[in-house]
Amino acid sequence: MNAPATTELPVVVIGAGPAGLAAAAHLLDQGIEPLVLEAGDTAGAAVREWSHVRLFSTWGEVVDPAAEKLLAPTGWTRPDPATYPSGGDWADLYLQPLADVLGDRVRTGARVTGVSRTGRDRIVDADREQQPFVVHFADAGGREERVFARAVIDASGTWATPSPAGGSGLAALGEKAAADRITYRVPDLKDPAVRARYAGKRTAVIGSGASAFTALAYLADLAKSDDGAGTKGVWILRRSISGSTFGGGDADQLPARGALGLAAKAAVDAGHADAVTGFRTEAIERESDGRLILVGEDGRRLDAVDELIVLTGFRPDLSFLDELRLGLDERLQAPVELAPLIDPNQHSCGSVYPHGHRELSHPEPGVYLVGMKSYGRAPTFLAMTGYEQVRSVAAAIAGDIESADRVELTLPETGVCGGAGLFDQPEAAGQADGGGCCAPAPALVQLGVGAPAAAVVEEAPAGGCCGS
Repeated sequence: MNAPATTELPVVVIGAGPAGLAAAAHLLDQGIEPLVLEAGDTAGAAVREWSHVRLFSTWGEVVDPAAEKLLAPTGWTRPDPATYPSGGDWADLYLQPLADVLGDRVRTGARVTGVSRTGRDRIVDADREQQPFVVHFADAGGREERVFARAVIDASGTWATPSPAGGSGLAALGEKAAADRITYRVPDLKDPAVRARYAGKRTAVIGSGASAFTALAYLADLAKSDDGAGTKGVWILRRSISGSTFGGGDADQLPARGALGLAAKAAVDAGHADAVTGFRTEAIERESDGRLILVGEDGRRLDAVDELIVLTGFRPDLSFLDELRLGLDERLQAPVELAPLIDPNQHSCGSVYPHGHRELSHPEPGVYLVGMKSYGRAPTFLAMTGYEQVRSVAAAIAGDIESADRVELTLPETGVCGGAGLFDQPEAAGQADGGGCCAPAPALVQLGVGAPAAAVVEEAPAGGCCGS
């Protein structure tokens, strides 16, 4: 069967999450038909898996303008823009209504298995750019289908591919065998079955970002509850504790994000969690009673834990894009033009420079990775970044380059400074905070393995680099 003319085809959007649905709304605003393929059985399926977690962005920051315009005729009104939704709120009150408006343009239970140029594998040059894209996908029963597209926007995110516990980027030895005691998500401690799993137990949390902060705060709340006596957290960090360990605190322009770090610090200060620093997990051993012992690259063996929460970030699944010619940074697996803007090895502090279709383009014209997937392995993605990305990309696909190039977005500062590749070096944490470019910093805590929390207050000098 011959593919139809490219101009008659829809744009295939992979993923019905916040960025994917916003992309569909912007395409419609440009007069282009989208087809959204979602692997889950509902719109926002990945968001629903962390429905118990509250966003650190307000409703005013997580609703896309084109989507709101599409929803308006239905009588939909945005919730109080100053309040903070949970993941469940976001999915139920915004993503699902948006998917309902899009109707048959959203296909759930459609897992994309491959994307290519029609009749051209990645080797063939001849007439390549004149060929439409072909997208293969499978339904929930495994039946395979294909659809042709004029362009492809991959907004599938990274939720399905969490990074492992191993400090080398590989799964630690024994990690897979210990899978029944490990989770790679923030647990929902309001669920009675999940709560029973962690109540009164000793749980290690590996990670240093907002998800780790959240897990530590949840465990501390459990420890203080009537049914959580004996609950203890062990916070595993690959670097030393420093002024940036707990995030930007009061200096973060997203107050709820700063509060997460302060909540984690409070958990440590109150003795509900001990910190183990400079520890890169090499192996996970299992005792006869099923508990786990973490072994570091330096030979350290930690006291046994009952459960392990691994929150070391996510990475993109690029397997179904293998027949396309992508230009990806060798470190972050993000588009090469975007990578320098988000690379934690280079940035000292502050927000991401506004970007759009040019930074998201690839050697294969018509392919765009957007949303969290565009960041590859880099952390701290904001919904408003994704919304501006898809606005620019939709305009570019429509041929409105002037609008596509007009990227206007100011992102909030994190209040955290580091950079020069020092974030993950235990001996260099102090250098990452040198000069006191963010102020004020939270109090420092210095802990030994298994030692009670002892706070040592240090104030970083005031400075202006994060607010400049």
